[in-house]
Amino acid sequence: MVSLICTLRHHTDELSCCAFSPSLLATCSADKTLRVYNTADFSELPFSPLSGHGYGVHCCCFSSCGSHLLSCSTDGSIIVWRSDTGEATALLEHPARSPLRVCALAHDSSLLLAGACDGTVALWDFSCKTLRRCSAVSEASVVACCFSPCGQYFLTGCTHGDLKLWDVDISLLHAEKDAHDLGVTCCSSTPQLKVGEFRHHGCCVEFRLASCGQDSQLKIWIVSQREGAACIMKLLHTLTTHSAPVLSCAFSSDGDLVVSGSVDKSVAIYDANLGILLYTLKQHNRYVTAVALSPTMPWIATGSMDRTVNVWKIGDGDSRTGKYLTGNSSSQEPSLSAHSGRKLPGHSRLPVADWSEEDVQSWLCEEGLEELVCNFKANNIDGLELSQLNKETAAELGIESVGLRGRLLRKIEALKSEQSGSEAPDEFLCPITRELMKDPVIAADGYSYERESIESWIRGKNKTSPMTNLPLQTTLLTPNRSLKMAITRWKSSQ
Repeated sequence: MVSLICTLRHHTDELSCCAFSPSLLATCSADKTLRVYNTADFSELPFSPLSGHGYGVHCCCFSSCGSHLLSCSTDGSIIVWRSDTGEATALLEHPARSPLRVCALAHDSSLLLAGACDGTVALWDFSCKTLRRCSAVSEASVVACCFSPCGQYFLTGCTHGDLKLWDVDISLLHAEKDAHDLGVTCCSSTPQLKVGEFRHHGCCVEFRLASCGQDSQLKIWIVSQREGAACIMKLLHTLTTHSAPVLSCAFSSDGDLVVSGSVDKSVAIYDANLGILLYTLKQHNRYVTAVALSPTMPWIATGSMDRTVNVWKIGDGDSRTGKYLTGNSSSQEPSLSAHSGRKLPGHSRLPVADWSEEDVQSWLCEEGLEELVCNFKANNIDGLELSQLNKETAAELGIESVGLRGRLLRKIEALKSEQSGSEAPDEFLCPITRELMKDPVIAADGYSYERESIESWIRGKNKTSPMTNLPLQTTLLTPNRSLKMAITRWKSSQ
């Protein structure tokens, strides 16, 4: 069985990554923040959210002991945070300030790797935070990377579809051309390294690698090397459960399970050894962009463009070993609030005007306005009435406190704004900030951006396109009046 433990709804833009430490869950988003939760009850820690990046955060990961949390961003930097206080202890910048799409720590936390939009990877000694090397590994953006369990090798995946294996001196050991047609999106290795003896061939070490891509496939590979021989990548399984591009994948701590999330809005859980589908989860209502598994508990976290993180329990978990007991394929639907343990009515997926009276009362409790529930219940306020409340009608509900009325109205405005933003067509959002554009302009790369954002980008010595990473032939910006009119019309319709 798979059960949904809680749904976290704190980010204000799409989720990009989730990561577990032995006791914490971290999430990051295009809203430029990270949020950190205690896995004992999935309550948000007092210092969360963490803000420090100038643009969206693409990836986050914990050090092996969980004492540090790392994040990388379009701003070309990695921030190292203390996971017990949220204090930023180091800022590591890509030498060319190229946008960073992915970062990874070696399993012993000795090395830190980051993949950039300009096709380079930067490698740091994590203990002293010094750059060892920055080298070109692809002609396309590096969007996936991970270390081998021993930390002596790492893999990269790019938007052209190639997977490459490197040593820590960034010397190429093996290249798997067109591993995923149209591009790799993510890769993940098992935590364990297997060592075996082969007659006449000496010692052989191997580990398993999962990769996924725009071809809607999840692939499991065996990466091995015998003494004195070259590295070999052998395809073990090609899994085709998903009906759309697969955006994320991760192994369980014992390497027995592999989980993937897709544009088809589903999460798939497989037996990694047999390549058999065990579960399909369909709780998200937009693309599933992130998956992570706890190293100590039977938890799975899934993040989506719907701005939520779902935390699942799989099987009957032994919390001491992190082992998972699998059963029959099952898709579970219950949704529990991370704060109160009660069932949510599902109102977050509906426009405010479609909420029932019970939905409205549940929302009041979530927003800390429990004392108003009786007033709303007595007046039969449903979603339509809620959306039309103003100062005068709020007073008629018997809410005598001016401060409480003001708080209520601010919450309503924020709610309507949030729902409008979440439903905005993607072309109305600035590619840099992922926020609804007010003054869209066309840059030399042909893409439209919020004027303030692209001007800030160019002032920061980024003379390349945020979308293609190619040099901008001119910094001239042209107002996109037709797009501005379209956004205005859309806002009026809301």
